[in-house]
Amino acid sequence: MKMKRRFQISVIGYNHDSCTKVAYEAAYRLGRSIAAKGGVVVCGGLGGVMEAACKGARDGGGMSVGILPSSDLRDANRYVDFAVATGLGHARNFLVAYSGDAVVVVGGGAGTLIEAAAAYQLGKPVVAIKGSGGIADEIAGRHLDSRKTSRIFEAADSAEAVAIAMRVVQRKREPK
Repeated sequence: MKMKRRFQISVIGYNHDSCTKVAYEAAYRLGRSIAAKGGVVVCGGLGGVMEAACKGARDGGGMSVGILPSSDLRDANRYVDFAVATGLGHARNFLVAYSGDAVVVVGGGAGTLIEAAAAYQLGKPVVAIKGSGGIADEIAGRHLDSRKTSRIFEAADSAEAVAIAMRVVQRKREPK
């Protein structure tokens, strides 16, 4: 019997040092929304938006995977259910982007932009929560290159971000 894999959403955004209250709360609600839909939160496993999404997933009865930049599993935030110690530093951003069926951006800076761009280049759905600050506000609804074959979807809140991500991924999975 073939088991169906759970839907995975990579949550990217501010780290602990730069996370705002607005972004933390949006990421927490995002984690809860992903859990409510039976999905799994994938993130960088550290603080800020990553911690908030993992906490939301746990509080909502869901699961989270933290892909750590270090080789030490103890670096994972206390809400990560499954930690992956990579020892890759910032290169782990690509693993976070590649591991989700879709990516949701909550606030964020340069590292977040790298993750969003990596997912965008692969053709993965990228959804930015407008109003969460940082890079999410800058890229919401925009194309990242001149080809204009894809765009960053804009969501007003966490629930809408999950709905958009799931709808776009489902469309991509349907046979032509």
